[in-house]
Amino acid sequence: MSENASIYAQAGVDTEAGDVAVELMKSAIARTQGPEVLGGVGGFAGLFDASALLGYRRPLLASSTDGVGTKVAIAQAIDKHDTIGQDLVAMVVDDIVVVGAKPLFMTDYIACGRLVPERIADIVRGIAAACEATGTALVGGETAEHPGLLGVDDYDVAGAATGVVEADRVLGPERVQEGDVVLAMAASGLHSNGFSLVRHILAGRDVLMTDRSDELGATYGEALLEPTALYTAPLLRVIEDPELDGAIHSLSHVTGGGIAANLARVLPNGVWTEVDRSTWSPLPVFRHLADLGGHDLGSLESAWNLGVGMFAVVDAAQAARVTEKLEAEGLRTWQVGTVSAGERDLDGFEQGAKGVNGGAVRLVGSYAD
Repeated sequence: MSENASIYAQAGVDTEAGDVAVELMKSAIARTQGPEVLGGVGGFAGLFDASALLGYRRPLLASSTDGVGTKVAIAQAIDKHDTIGQDLVAMVVDDIVVVGAKPLFMTDYIACGRLVPERIADIVRGIAAACEATGTALVGGETAEHPGLLGVDDYDVAGAATGVVEADRVLGPERVQEGDVVLAMAASGLHSNGFSLVRHILAGRDVLMTDRSDELGATYGEALLEPTALYTAPLLRVIEDPELDGAIHSLSHVTGGGIAANLARVLPNGVWTEVDRSTWSPLPVFRHLADLGGHDLGSLESAWNLGVGMFAVVDAAQAARVTEKLEAEGLRTWQVGTVSAGERDLDGFEQGAKGVNGGAVRLVGSYAD
């Protein structure tokens, strides 16, 4: 270690540990990169050959950025960091596919109180594996030590990605028509939203992440770290299937804000739909946490996905075929409602969300056992 590096280390920043972390993750990152990525690992900026876009008539770039939220506290509590990366990629890239875009590349940012090379490498290997699974090149990233601002074992992760879609192939509310069918795709668990509520419930019952739950068949930490499902690659294959050309009109990624609000964002103003709860049974993790907190499942629909990770609004004539294709891709899919445009009282409906003047959605019925 040089004298200057040693002085910096005395202040809490270990640059040599950063170099070790890069070496540990290089091979995983390389697997995400095709010939369109130039420069390799370690440059000041990632380079992506955009000449492939010349094949588009009118390419639109789609961009998204997100993090994992307080789910990282669960990883830190049980010292397991190899799944958080998939959560990050899912939160970013599955937003891009909502407009029908194919992800091109992604960058990540990790802030930590102390750089532990093996821990950082675990996180980035998870990011790289999910990027590989979704066809996204991991072209760069940054790891920064923030001693004094974050605890020695604390960290946070964020990322951003860019995708591309033909202008006349963009999915969204303007494609939705009366009579369209609303399909739900199953979630793998809590995904990456609502963990502040989860931690509040467990703290109120003095439950530790290392405690075992018979209902969940694992420790709480292990069950809660179930990684977010990746929808991008299967959805793109269905969208690009010539037999289903134009069948999918809009998609909604069920993240912060819950079920009704996220679906309302991808419906046009003036239409409404009722989502039938009886078409699915919330996963055991949701039921158990609700019981621990003394909550009714219905009161949690704006915090947790309750088992639905993505919605697709599709042409009614092709809904059965879309469902069949998604099921074949490994996504459990079922019909939860239809789109209506008739006049009605919208009391109790969620209407638009996050600044979007969208359609109206409410959940009806009771969840299946």
